[in-house]
Amino acid sequence: MDIRINGKLCTSIEQVRDCASAKAARFIEEYYSAGDSIVAHTSGSTGKPKEIHLPKSDLRASARLTNERLGINAGSLLYLCLSPDYIAGKMMIVRAIEAGAEIVEQEPSNEPMAGYDSNRRVSLLAVVPSQLGYLINHPEYLQLVDTIIIGGGTLNNRIERWLAEKGVNALKTYGMTETCSHVALAPVSSGHEPFTAIGNVTFSLDERGCLVIHAPQFTQPTIVTNDIVDLLDERRFYWRGRHDNVINTGGLKVFPEEVEEAIARVLPRAKFFVTSRPSEKWGEELLLVLQYPGLAPGERKEGEVHPGLIARLKTLLPSHAIPRHYLALPALPTTPTGKLLRQL
Repeated sequence: MDIRINGKLCTSIEQVRDCASAKAARFIEEYYSAGDSIVAHTSGSTGKPKEIHLPKSDLRASARLTNERLGINAGSLLYLCLSPDYIAGKMMIVRAIEAGAEIVEQEPSNEPMAGYDSNRRVSLLAVVPSQLGYLINHPEYLQLVDTIIIGGGTLNNRIERWLAEKGVNALKTYGMTETCSHVALAPVSSGHEPFTAIGNVTFSLDERGCLVIHAPQFTQPTIVTNDIVDLLDERRFYWRGRHDNVINTGGLKVFPEEVEEAIARVLPRAKFFVTSRPSEKWGEELLLVLQYPGLAPGERKEGEVHPGLIARLKTLLPSHAIPRHYLALPALPTTPTGKLLRQL
């Protein structure tokens, strides 16, 4: 065992326990154990989280793909501000181990890099969208980071534009627990850039129009997803939404993720998502779920969407894809990793 954590070279699990968090030490001990796999859990965004066993060879293969794509090597510094309980945090540790790089660990919070007082540049920082607000308000930290990878949810349009305008080298990730983190990356830009495969990964579509991942370096070389995409070629695609989330209203299919993207242009600071509820007339009707902190815990407020908002959305969406009713909650339901729970 040779791993550099928080400025110390650790050659035993006892040394790791002295300089890393309990969660990181527990994963590192599992990673170096005699078994061929590690235990991970799916995010739970589309159902109850599942325990799965990931081959260590797949973790190493994924880490090598990312390290090669992003130029991570023995001289790199990786900053861990995600929980090692989940695949995104685990893979930051594996990337450091595979590259011989150093890793700096911070207790997971919505204030990534808070208190980082070193002038040494961070080669790679992995965050979820909810952590970006703090970094935008503290650009002095962003100036110390070479590359940011963002996963775990949809990126707010306002934040994406800010990152692009400031020239931050940020990449959106596409992947899942089963693929040991990401298999494709898309640059954060003022335009709409497709996801592009890393390494020798390629893509195809199944009969539903969902993405199929072909990764020959993994133990399971073909993975069928529930993500509907516009496939440009075997290496590039635009993500449209989850097959699980598609809303059928009056016989017309609506992708809530695309509706949310339009609403975010009109309400850039609002926290919300789009789901559906039963309708006698339409079968399903769209419902805009908003976070309204002024409500008491457990309180709910329902009503009709303001005509002014509907009028503005008509310039961006077809009429059948515009929510006419809203539900306000004191906080949006999420998984432990911050992903939305769309089923109310």
